[in-house]
Amino acid sequence: MATRQIVALSGGGFLMEPGNPRLDNHLLELLGSTRRRVCFIPTASGDSADFIVRFYQAYPASRCQPSHLPLFVRGKEELRARLLEQDAVFVGPGNTLNMLALWRLHGLDAVLREAWEQGVMLCGMSAGAMCWFEGGLTDSLGSLAPFRNGLGLLPGTLCPHYDSEPERRPAYQRFISEGLSGGLAADDGVGFHFIGTQLTHTFSSREKAQAWRVERTEAGVREQSLPVTLLQ
Repeated sequence: MATRQIVALSGGGFLMEPGNPRLDNHLLELLGSTRRRVCFIPTASGDSADFIVRFYQAYPASRCQPSHLPLFVRGKEELRARLLEQDAVFVGPGNTLNMLALWRLHGLDAVLREAWEQGVMLCGMSAGAMCWFEGGLTDSLGSLAPFRNGLGLLPGTLCPHYDSEPERRPAYQRFISEGLSGGLAADDGVGFHFIGTQLTHTFSSREKAQAWRVERTEAGVREQSLPVTLLQ
């Protein structure tokens, strides 16, 4: 039976830390093989050409077999066949709600679930991390708001950028107190590695970056600090 894996990054990597390759190196190490096929999906940024160029710079052909999958200018390529042949899919940051809507229009939501079930490692940063959960905290509508229509491969919610956007922490706690499902929160540079739906490892490219499990209790919203391994 294929091992289902998801790596959810709060922030960092080739789009936020071009001088710090620890997160990207770690993703490639998790794949193991020297012929690692990695497909970048930049839907959330509107298929940003700049993001695509930076992906190929961080994932060169000397280290893997990189490719990208645009949706705004859709070719005749069959999405399912393309994604099922990958070792990993990396989803970029941007507008979470627009991305999810377009994925569903193209049937990519179902394809990504099938890919995960067949052992393709799903990765992503910010919007590309929240999408795997039931929901999270997004600014896709202009201000921070909860959303509950993620792909639901992982239970609960995710809140990225806990340290770099000061309004996120109180907003996430407030929405959880009002009924949003609890979940995980993390500073930029932090990544969560899931095997199946179980969190197995929390790591970071930055010293002092932290991660939490945030839950609603009878006494109020509680943050529980998680151990974080600094990547070398």
